[in-house]
Amino acid sequence: MFLNSQDNHSADNFFMRRCIQLAANGEGLTWPNPMVGAVVVYDGRIIGEGWHHKAGEPHAEPNAIHSVKDQTLLCKSTLYVSLEPCSHYGKTPPCADLIIEKRIPRVVIGCADPFPSVCGRGIEKLRSAGIEVSVGVEQEECLLLNRRFFTFHKLQRPYIVIKWAQTEDGFIDHLRTSPSEAPLKLSDGYTSLLVHKLRAQSQCIMVGSRTQYLDSPRLTVRNWPLYGTRQPEKAVMSRSLGDLKTYLHALYEKNVQSILVEGGSSLIDSFTGQDLWDELQVETAPLAIGQGHSAPKMPDTDGCRTFTLKTTGNHTITSFVRIP
Repeated sequence: MFLNSQDNHSADNFFMRRCIQLAANGEGLTWPNPMVGAVVVYDGRIIGEGWHHKAGEPHAEPNAIHSVKDQTLLCKSTLYVSLEPCSHYGKTPPCADLIIEKRIPRVVIGCADPFPSVCGRGIEKLRSAGIEVSVGVEQEECLLLNRRFFTFHKLQRPYIVIKWAQTEDGFIDHLRTSPSEAPLKLSDGYTSLLVHKLRAQSQCIMVGSRTQYLDSPRLTVRNWPLYGTRQPEKAVMSRSLGDLKTYLHALYEKNVQSILVEGGSSLIDSFTGQDLWDELQVETAPLAIGQGHSAPKMPDTDGCRTFTLKTTGNHTITSFVRIP
């Protein structure tokens, strides 16, 4: 890949976007680590690239550096990486040390790492070695990519995704009192698949006690096997739970990085009423029922990134995402 441009700013953004693309290859596989992508650029041309494949395996930077066929070019190249290189020994050696060893003169970083063992130390180490370091290129996109990881470390609680499906006239179910009464089917085959993907991205799935009583949901990822065989934990929340913030911090202490709140309305309203959410996904099915169990109250979504997906079956999924 070549970029014939004298505009360094445009070039930096171009190559950082490639890092983000590469990082996304690790989606669902790197937990508890973040997704990271890296490219090595010489004379406007990508000569090496890589991403973090799985926790415990080499990080994006060594994968990109070792993919360069002519290693003598590294001392005249720029390394682009979507997240600050680590400077500590974990399951792998520090990436910052390898960058220094290879005498790479310039490093462009998407965003700093909030993880306490890194948190600016990688940037400082590179600069102390005389390397030119730029930080904050495509920063919002890099933050969005690893929003679960950033929220977990910055707020010391899991990243909270709330989802529900509703009718066009704002109901999530018929008025039911018994498990023998069939629930209202709102999702189609494709949107159900997306729900399983969303579950697979979470370490814990929560439902309220009423939802558990009426539906006994399995809450598995049986239709999304791409992230392996791990099944998320299941939590049934009662109205007598008490302080949600205390409970969420307990999940943080257990290293639960993200949770998915699937309903019902009372549980969702408890979260949004305390402003405890990071992402909303609302599916609207193409039907109206006139009366039923009302959908949750929509919280204030000002300042969110909004994404809309329209399916061939005329279902609409709208996502509201807060940038960490």
